[in-house]
Amino acid sequence: MNVRRLIPTTAVAGAVVLGLTALSACSTSDTADGGNGSGGGDKLKVTASFYPMQFLAERIGGEHVAVTSLTKPGVEPHDLELTPRQIGAISDSDYVLYLKGIQPAVDDAIVQSGVKNTVDAATLTTLEDHGAEVDGHGHGHEGEEGHGHEDEHGHEDEAHGEHSEDDGHNHGQDGGADPHIWLDPVKYAEVAQGVGKSLEKADPDHAADYRKNTEALVAELNKLDKAYESGLKNTATKTFITTHSAFGYLAERYGLTQQGIAGIDPEAEPTPARIQELHTIAEKEKATTVFFETLASDRTAKTLAKDTGLKTDVLDPLEGITEKSKGADYIEVMESNLTALQKALGAK
Repeated sequence: MNVRRLIPTTAVAGAVVLGLTALSACSTSDTADGGNGSGGGDKLKVTASFYPMQFLAERIGGEHVAVTSLTKPGVEPHDLELTPRQIGAISDSDYVLYLKGIQPAVDDAIVQSGVKNTVDAATLTTLEDHGAEVDGHGHGHEGEEGHGHEDEHGHEDEAHGEHSEDDGHNHGQDGGADPHIWLDPVKYAEVAQGVGKSLEKADPDHAADYRKNTEALVAELNKLDKAYESGLKNTATKTFITTHSAFGYLAERYGLTQQGIAGIDPEAEPTPARIQELHTIAEKEKATTVFFETLASDRTAKTLAKDTGLKTDVLDPLEGITEKSKGADYIEVMESNLTALQKALGAK
């Protein structure tokens, strides 16, 4: 599996790094090479690898942390190359939050940094293989019914039990594990809870606030989950086509079927056979829309849509927030994604 291209988009992409350095001042110059950041005072210095991790660090850390993201808005996370200053900033961090396997340069720098408090978000939930390695198109078993809601979707995610034996989380992406865990609100809530607990240990003086902030964020994510569940329950079709097979967890969670044009890598060119297959699928499953993302080319999506008479629209994999994003943060963009899916699937 091409781990380098696992997650494409802006600052959200698939990697998450939280770095906290000695309680020294976090100067705004530390963020110059890394994109979004805030600094100052006696705050815990946190480094986040890309947007989904940055969002968690800022929301849970609140006023007690100064967060720097290694991935600038608009930069494709997988292609990130770190500057010497950024590598130094990681080493100076008190706490680092990342998603292993998405950004090789970040993974290497963290190993060499010697930072005590490093958290790999992939170890806080269960990763799954959504078929990208089986058929190259990223459309494995996403459409199976009943994933995640038999138990009112508590945070334990029992519905994904077929992989829960792997409690060691030794995924490493080499087994084809899908890294896009943040696009499932339930899994993202699990990660949030783990981040909250790790921040409590890293900075026990503010543990109560981290706990409170975690509970508030998890409540928001549960509300988002409920909105997706009810909003996608009754639809004319369950199938959507996307240039980037980033939505396997989301599809599985809500009983949908993702059909990727070219699999996990949004820049891979689909084969003529795959294009013909999608023609057939679109007609049989009454698919109406080909989705593309804001940070990658829409050429393939528009070509396929023209050939099949389908519409095009944006489904954001939330690897980063830019001025083109349909929302100011994770929650707002996920709500926009829900609206786009409801329209494309013919929600009733």
